Amino acid sequence: MKIERHETGPRLSKAVVHGDTVYLAGIVAEAPKGKSMAEQTRSILAQIDGFLAKAGTDKSKLLSANIWITDMANFAEMNGVWDAWVAPGNAPARATVQAGLASPDYKVEIMVVAAR
Repeated sequence: MKIERHETGPRLSKAVVHGDTVYLAGIVAEAPKGKSMAEQTRSILAQIDGFLAKAGTDKSKLLSANIWITDMANFAEMNGVWDAWVAPGNAPARATVQAGLASPDYKVEIMVVAAR
């Protein structure tokens, strides 16, 4: 079975497609400095929409999501944006944990898996 890789660099591919499954790497906000949790989450979800579209699918086919946030005090703010974005009736299996991220400017990172 063929494997497609999108936006591949020396360390990772932002999206990998194998069969009818699309795997996204952890996605962080573009230009995160000074942005709120909600703004960063919106940036990430817009990128996810783009990667899924490029792979021939969309958020209604999400299978799972892993979310890392730097401070659980921002959990409700992130969830407000997530809840408005997720396709009604198609919420994926999801886990959210508090973690340190690669840059102090990042407040959230999201990784998803979707069907095609």
